[in-house]
Amino acid sequence: MENGSASPGAPLGGSGNETLGRMPRQPLELQVVTILLVLVICGVGIAGNVMVVLVVLRTKDMVTPTNCYLVSLAVADLIVLLAAGLPNISEVVASWVYGYVGCLCITYLQYLGINISAWSITAFTVERYIAICHAIKAQLLCTVSRAKRIISSLWLFTSLYCLMWFFLVDTTQVTFSDGAQVSCGYRVSRSLYMPIYFLDFAVFYIIPLGLATVLYGLIARILFMSALPTTLQHSCPDSMHQGSSLKLSCWGNRGALSSRKQVTKMLAVVVVLFALLWMPYRTLVVVNSFMDPPYLNIWFLLFCRMCIYLNSAINPIIYNLMSQKFRAAFRKLCKCEAKSAENAMPYTAPVYYSIMKDHSHDSSDHNTKQEDLNILPAPAKKNKPAK
Repeated sequence: MENGSASPGAPLGGSGNETLGRMPRQPLELQVVTILLVLVICGVGIAGNVMVVLVVLRTKDMVTPTNCYLVSLAVADLIVLLAAGLPNISEVVASWVYGYVGCLCITYLQYLGINISAWSITAFTVERYIAICHAIKAQLLCTVSRAKRIISSLWLFTSLYCLMWFFLVDTTQVTFSDGAQVSCGYRVSRSLYMPIYFLDFAVFYIIPLGLATVLYGLIARILFMSALPTTLQHSCPDSMHQGSSLKLSCWGNRGALSSRKQVTKMLAVVVVLFALLWMPYRTLVVVNSFMDPPYLNIWFLLFCRMCIYLNSAINPIIYNLMSQKFRAAFRKLCKCEAKSAENAMPYTAPVYYSIMKDHSHDSSDHNTKQEDLNILPAPAKKNKPAK
């Protein structure tokens, strides 16, 4: 994938020409660092993305349009970690051990996961823009059923697009005095792959990031730069004499706005990390398209690959840090949630619960209704007996 090897898990510097002498091997320190980093990053990433899929599928109120796109992103990241990350362990120690069929399938899955993750990010960015900036249209456009249809279309299109890699890669065996080395690489000269690399660079990196930049700018103007509506400001005076129902309405409006900001910040962080962590690899591809021989420094290639694996592993951590709902769902899945509700003393402090609903059906964007559970119902008046 670095325009000098077939994929993120391809050999760091193989050759298709037969040579004499001993088989070249990677430095021991490179092997140790690669194995440790891949095991840690891929282990955390696989566990985290599996948890994202499980909590959304098992929790009814987590099945929202935004979370559907996050599940698609989690599955794509799982494919990247399993197809690109783990095979790198065996490759850095020995040669390609997965055979011809493995070369075709693993390369295909690598590109499938990478490309799907880019468009899943684009999809939830568009969904957020519609939900926040066009709330009326969101009632019809931002639904779970539509999100599922969009995700299915993205997976179908990308699966067909990536089929070309079955015809572009092959295995090569080089015989040395102490054995044979097998590599998974290109069928033809790398110069013939330039159109494909630049098409991938435009469609799965430049366009998604350009669109995300524009849409998040419009979202920020609505959420962070615009003042609260005048009616909301006048309806929420800071007075001790306002009615209970008015206070509940104010809390609900402010809670909905705060919730929208929280989920938008979380998704924006996912987009920014995607841009930063993919930049080294994308830059290397562009540079190597014009360099002969290509730049394939083993430590820089390792850095590029670790950035890719980290991008696929870090999203569940972001959800846990920035989303209360995901954090609670993760704790429940791990059977670690506290039993505070059972041990809490009744009527010692105001306790509120929220029932939330949003036109966009997002799990974190809601019109909030709150009630004070400490307010006891007024005793019923007894009718005086007739005299």
